[in-house]
Amino acid sequence: MNSSPDAREPEGAALLDRIDSPDDLKDLTIEELQTLAGELREAIIGTVARTGGHLGASLGVVELTIALHHCLDTPRDRLVWDVGHQAYAHKLLTGRRDRFETLRQLGGLRGFTSRDESPFDPFGAGHSSTSISAALGLAVARDLAGEHHRVVAIIGDGSMTGGLAFEAMNHAGHAGTDLIVVLNDNEMSIERNVGALSRYLNRLITGRLYNEAHRELRDLIKRIPRYGPEVFTLARRLKEGVKGMIIPGTLFEELGFRYFGPVDGHDLSALISMLQKVRDLSGGPLLLHVITKKGKGYAPSEEDPVRWHGATPFCVATGEPEEENGGEAAAPTYTQIFGRTLAEFAGAHGEICAVAAAMIPGTGLSEFARRFPERCFDVGIAEGHAVTFAAGLAAEGMRPVVAIYSTFLQRAFDHIIHDVALQRLPVIFAVDRAGLVGPDGPTHHGAFDLTYLRMIPGMTVMAPRDEAELRDMLLTALAHDSGPVAIRFPRAAGVGADLTLPPRRLELGRAEVVREGDELVFLAIGRMVAEALRAADILAADGLEVGVVNARFAKPIDAELFLRLTRRYNHFVTLEDNVVTGGFGAAVAELLCQSGITGTTCHLIGLPDAFVEHGDTALLYERCGLSADALARRIRSILGLEVPIQATVE
Repeated sequence: MNSSPDAREPEGAALLDRIDSPDDLKDLTIEELQTLAGELREAIIGTVARTGGHLGASLGVVELTIALHHCLDTPRDRLVWDVGHQAYAHKLLTGRRDRFETLRQLGGLRGFTSRDESPFDPFGAGHSSTSISAALGLAVARDLAGEHHRVVAIIGDGSMTGGLAFEAMNHAGHAGTDLIVVLNDNEMSIERNVGALSRYLNRLITGRLYNEAHRELRDLIKRIPRYGPEVFTLARRLKEGVKGMIIPGTLFEELGFRYFGPVDGHDLSALISMLQKVRDLSGGPLLLHVITKKGKGYAPSEEDPVRWHGATPFCVATGEPEEENGGEAAAPTYTQIFGRTLAEFAGAHGEICAVAAAMIPGTGLSEFARRFPERCFDVGIAEGHAVTFAAGLAAEGMRPVVAIYSTFLQRAFDHIIHDVALQRLPVIFAVDRAGLVGPDGPTHHGAFDLTYLRMIPGMTVMAPRDEAELRDMLLTALAHDSGPVAIRFPRAAGVGADLTLPPRRLELGRAEVVREGDELVFLAIGRMVAEALRAADILAADGLEVGVVNARFAKPIDAELFLRLTRRYNHFVTLEDNVVTGGFGAAVAELLCQSGITGTTCHLIGLPDAFVEHGDTALLYERCGLSADALARRIRSILGLEVPIQATVE
């Protein structure tokens, strides 16, 4: 294996093979724990090379994970991991080693923490900036129950850009509840802060005598008649002014946290020493600042942490992605086509801006950012702010395009309604990762966007059947200036559509008939159009001719066309990779009901009323009854030809 010395092969019997729970760490020496760190990295790299996953973050916290489980009494002590990207070592040390090779596979371990998976996961994760809020809730519940275990939130510096983290810290500082927050900082330099002076200060401020004296002096000063509180405030400000010049903790202490650190997150001896000192401190929340290197232990990941944040299967020796499709070049993804097209349009239109929430590469905006840096805005992990910021841009005549994953846009629902739609502002939402996204699972599936966007007054919602139509829809959205527009598209390669033709404007709300049939017609939207056409081919081989309509729009729908089709077809079958409740199919059913149509039966097919697990995307669509084969079986059943196989989501 080609990796740095930190990921060296262990000598003799592997220590990791003997770790069945964190209790097995308690008696290991520092040298043995360092060896274990190398073995954990080997296991993580080897597995992620086969399954894909969040490599860089997990490699960066190996020593921190060991130190936490070595010093704390988990699962009695609660560890709450933010996002869950960095939890692979945690899974390996908490009784899941024998199943680790099933990571992100159907029926296997999730890529994030999950309450359903282990008692060592007291709170599930997947979205960012939730750990401090959840941990504070756990800590307050502990206090109300009269219990005394520790609660620790581990949050990365990236997640600290989310407003929820600071809302939680503000509350925690006010509540004064005992809580430990570990700030995993993998961006700042450690040379200046991790040195003799910092180590001396850490020894001083974590010592028993210092903390007892601190409390006694605080109480004494506050008891001074009349001037006590003012004197204490002045003394605290003087202390923080001096302390703030040498360690970066003033902000956290102003929020009510006692600050410790920074400490080198790859120095097990220093980490363990620090954790042993702070774990039993009481008197309110504290923050431990840990400096780590993202991707530590695997050279390619260390050199390019952005690329290796979420890795597809790769060759360990070279770091290159595994070849797909027999080595043939795959079609560009919808995300890539979106990014290229937006940059193309922006070259001729200076009012076009792009907004992303810490996902410039992930949303295809790298080229836009390179060509138009002054018009490309990365606001951090702050989806609500991204939407309202875009509303402000639009209010002054700019044409902002908010590029964001479907599942993350959920976090900004009120902002879409209150700040964009209510004011009829022409903000465009490029809703990436719509539908099922595969191994990332239920926290990342884009299963609800058609529902939560369709219900908003004045919102136009569309989904392309292929990558060429995505270009058409982006042009159409930019030409629509009387309200917001959302374009949803999947995490997938395109179907190979002809991209040589210039994009064309679509008529709002106009669908297209792409295949004629006899008794039954598919009304499909987005990627489901391709599945409908494949299902129609399967049925045609049996002598059954079914129609296919590319709906294009979930709002407004093509009421004129659909009502006209009721005179020809006895059965409508709506198809969407969104939950049926409130989605595109519901819009069609509402139309038929409001129009008094009784001669055409409407069958709604979409994602089930359940959280779909993680696994291979194609297999998930099959299990949910949305593959071409599953659809063909369903149609035969509707026409009375055979009993369908029920969709399976568990």
